[in-house]
Amino acid sequence: MYQLIVQTARSDNRVLAAYLKGSRANPNVPPDMYQDFDIMYVVQETESFRKDLKWMDGFGKVMLKQEQNDDFGYGERFGRRDHYDETYSWLLLFEDGQRIDIGVETVEVMKRGDNRNGLFVPLLDKIGCLPKLPAPTDKEFYVQRPGEKRYLGCCNEFFWSLCDVVKGILRDELPFAMSTYYTQSHSMLETMLGWYIGSRVDYCVSCGKLNKYLKKYLPEEMYRLYLHTFPDGDYEHFWNAIKSACQLFHDSAILTAKELGVTYPADYEAGFKRYRDMMKGLG
Repeated sequence: MYQLIVQTARSDNRVLAAYLKGSRANPNVPPDMYQDFDIMYVVQETESFRKDLKWMDGFGKVMLKQEQNDDFGYGERFGRRDHYDETYSWLLLFEDGQRIDIGVETVEVMKRGDNRNGLFVPLLDKIGCLPKLPAPTDKEFYVQRPGEKRYLGCCNEFFWSLCDVVKGILRDELPFAMSTYYTQSHSMLETMLGWYIGSRVDYCVSCGKLNKYLKKYLPEEMYRLYLHTFPDGDYEHFWNAIKSACQLFHDSAILTAKELGVTYPADYEAGFKRYRDMMKGLG
């Protein structure tokens, strides 16, 4: 696949350079068969690439594709649905299971660094335009040590949003309860777990996209409890998941507070639990 990517760039006069980014450029990510090839071609212009996709044929037969301007796609999700004359990209899944996330960008965009970060490996440079950067690193994705205000805000949001989850359960409004739980409460739990992990290793690791490396960095007993924070559609299981989430948040937040030199806001937790028991009693 690397040969195809480089050969396609080398044989197309419109392509000036090519570089690798993403997980395959990350020395801290063990390679496996599921990794995408995240590729950027530096080009003279993007229009011809967008109008005629035959230049992709050499990669193989596409089984599924998403483009930057597709409704509900990654372009909309990340606010990238504009400036197509400067940069454009495609997510390509081929019949053999290989996947390439490939984009084209002008030299001006490449120089600004709009589409790249520390995970950067040059593959081809016909005109000497690619920057001379240090060895690839994911340092910019490391867990960041929070200040007291941010720490307290996470604690507050976790317990406050759980109050809405309780209302959703008691009203039998499962979509509302579940969505609020995952997008707000559970998100704050994972934020705190990230800080806890960071506090143990001097904030020099990344938890990965959507915290996919939590299993790698959490102590085994904490990860087992984390697994119990995922509910199904059964309300009794949902209550148990909330109980597990509260216990895990409490434990990780107290340990994190100790490292930060701040005080865990126990009144937030107490207030939520009083509200939960009150509402359950009324229900």
